[in-house]
Amino acid sequence: MTVNIQYVHVDISETLSAYTEDKLQKLFNKYEFLISADVHFKQDRKQHDSGKICSMELSLPGPRIFATSNERNFELAVKKTISELDHQLQKRKEVFKVY
Repeated sequence: MTVNIQYVHVDISETLSAYTEDKLQKLFNKYEFLISADVHFKQDRKQHDSGKICSMELSLPGPRIFATSNERNFELAVKKTISELDHQLQKRKEVFKVY
């Protein structure tokens, strides 16, 4: 599993990186065909109540899967983004099943 985390106009946080890698590890364990993940954390300064943006792109056989979310803190954004990715991966796994 390869995870690349980038912080864009946001201070680097070791706890956020560890939290993200832990959540992604669960996805990698559930879907063995995943290769790598690219994660970007951004902050939209124009939005006061939200504006914490988490974008993730997963590399796997076939087209890549992408999801993004905008929440009030990064932990919620990571949780929502992983939930969206899990939903997309379930659909992709149905295509891989052999009958």
